[in-house]
Amino acid sequence: MSDTAKRSAKLTIDDQSIDLPIYSPTAGPDVLDIRKLYSQAGVFTYDPGFTSTASCDSTITFIDGIKGELLHRGYPIDQLAENSHYLEVCYLLMYGELPTAAELEDFEFRVTHHTMVHEQMMNFFRGFRRDAHPMAIMTGVIGAMSAFYPDSTDVNDPWQREVASIRMIAKMPTIAAMAYKYTIGQPFVYPRNDLDYASNFLSMCFAVPCEDYEVNPVLARAMDRIFTLHADHEQNASTSTVRLASSSGANPFACIAAGVACLWGPAHGGANQACLEMLQEIGTVDRIPEFIARAKDKDDPFRLMGFGHRVYKNFDPRAKVMKQSADEVLELLGVDNNPILQVAKELEKAALADPYFAEKKLFPNVDFYSGIILEAMGFPTSMFTPIFALSRTVGWVSQWKEMIADPQNKIGRPRQLYLGETSRNYTDIETR
Repeated sequence: MSDTAKRSAKLTIDDQSIDLPIYSPTAGPDVLDIRKLYSQAGVFTYDPGFTSTASCDSTITFIDGIKGELLHRGYPIDQLAENSHYLEVCYLLMYGELPTAAELEDFEFRVTHHTMVHEQMMNFFRGFRRDAHPMAIMTGVIGAMSAFYPDSTDVNDPWQREVASIRMIAKMPTIAAMAYKYTIGQPFVYPRNDLDYASNFLSMCFAVPCEDYEVNPVLARAMDRIFTLHADHEQNASTSTVRLASSSGANPFACIAAGVACLWGPAHGGANQACLEMLQEIGTVDRIPEFIARAKDKDDPFRLMGFGHRVYKNFDPRAKVMKQSADEVLELLGVDNNPILQVAKELEKAALADPYFAEKKLFPNVDFYSGIILEAMGFPTSMFTPIFALSRTVGWVSQWKEMIADPQNKIGRPRQLYLGETSRNYTDIETR
């Protein structure tokens, strides 16, 4: 960001006036620079949730929630999802430009040949209970990667940062698949270098050693789109967590583990799981009108999960592409034997045809469609957030790399509005 502001705002506190610089981004609202506010005026700003505060400048992802726009390095997400694939988007996020054919081939080779994990990590998995949540396993295993790969933990070494980045993108599907296999009691399946990224993940999740497994290209394409559409989403809670952790100089594996832990929260990464749980609550198609009516009742706590979005006030730009994949997957696998998917299809039709939801702009979002796809593929809801985590890894890595290279980088230290007791004298326990 340029240190030269073209205009400023004047803040008056009592009889003191302070000039605050205003910076204009390439897209989005202008930003008021308050870095010197405390030194000049002796006050902090108060912004719970940091929803009105820019904590950094970035060139990676831009969201316009009013327009329903999501750009990665300037490219609209729908164009990327339609014409590109996940590893090409990974390259774009990490390096800033779409790769040439030679660059993409080299990048895919490096990722593919880093997908295996250290053999001793098998023993680490077996230390967890069989009924452990896959996200609990992933948080622990990813944090432990610094013990298995200590040669890529020096954040001040550009080459080690690069190696760590490739390792995390390559090994996250393997770790997620191993967590899944462990919880269902099946043997781990090694990655295969002859498969693409999405097909490899499906193979590691659903193949078994006793028979051949062939990945259906429709399912592989749908999975690749899920990865692509969740790759990065600007300064959300988990990304901000990764940045805050990395501001201390923590090793990259610890930072990504922190992001995974944050994503586990139901208000963040659990949206598609919550959507499936809602569909299970509805249960059968004939109960949809009842729940539609409840969703319209402002006195009823029930909410339609998977409709509308906290950021996108118009429509989720990722949903159109995800709906296409959902239709393709359901056509391939059918819904006749799955009442949950029957409910999902009919609920989508009912909501889209109801003027109330159109007026409120409560359209199906990416979580609604991705949840349907994962359910149809046979994933349990406990795996929805781990799949989100492996998708988002490249976003975390890209944001982490950008922050480490930023000369303005300093350790995060939010302030507070203290409302507790002022100074008190200690009293002995006998006199209390």
